[in-house]
Amino acid sequence: MLLLPLGAAAKPAPGLTVFAAASLTDALHDIGVLWQAQGHPALVFSFAASSTLARQIEQGAPADIFASADETWMDELAKHHKIDPGTRVDLVGNTLVLAERKATLKPIDLKPGADIIGLLGPGERLAVGDPTHVPAGIYAKQALQKLGLWAALASRLAPAEDVRAALMLVQHGETPAAIVYGTDVKFAPGVGVAGTFPADSHDPIRYPIAATPRGASKDGLAFLTFLHTDDAQVVFRHYGFPPP
Repeated sequence: MLLLPLGAAAKPAPGLTVFAAASLTDALHDIGVLWQAQGHPALVFSFAASSTLARQIEQGAPADIFASADETWMDELAKHHKIDPGTRVDLVGNTLVLAERKATLKPIDLKPGADIIGLLGPGERLAVGDPTHVPAGIYAKQALQKLGLWAALASRLAPAEDVRAALMLVQHGETPAAIVYGTDVKFAPGVGVAGTFPADSHDPIRYPIAATPRGASKDGLAFLTFLHTDDAQVVFRHYGFPPP
């Protein structure tokens, strides 16, 4: 029997390390509280652009679970055997919207030829996740191309490191508008939805989730199962995530 010195306490068991797309921040924090309330160790979260997280995992970052905002970066990890393919499922979906400050909100019908430049005003820029690698930015580029707006707007973009950073540019008054997910705007102070991009203007927005080889343990599989319980799904719906 191991005796601890007086006043010493056993270290708590380490929890799962979850790498997840920035847009999942609020929902997964709440789900983490529910998970811990069931007697599990607290989850350790790392939130960022899916591309950033996928590259970190490729380089050996100790993630147990990866939740991506698109299929591409999950496919990239699968190609390099960095996820357990048998654990991969689509978790939730999302919508793509144009967000503006509520104080100057100007609704716009996002259809071919929509005057987003006129909405921005002279010299102002449109915030987006970096369209070279951030999923929200890639969806934004697809939508603008589909609507015939990319050529006019490409030089007016303010690329951000992830979708939450793009939204913050609007919240801080640095840009008048941003293309983000509908869930990002739902509870964001001072920001509203000016318009929603047609679903057929971009690839379907799906969030695949999977365990990494180190996370394909009893606890990791239990957490993936927990995400599909009624308790967890209520949280996702509260934050506006539709089914995938």
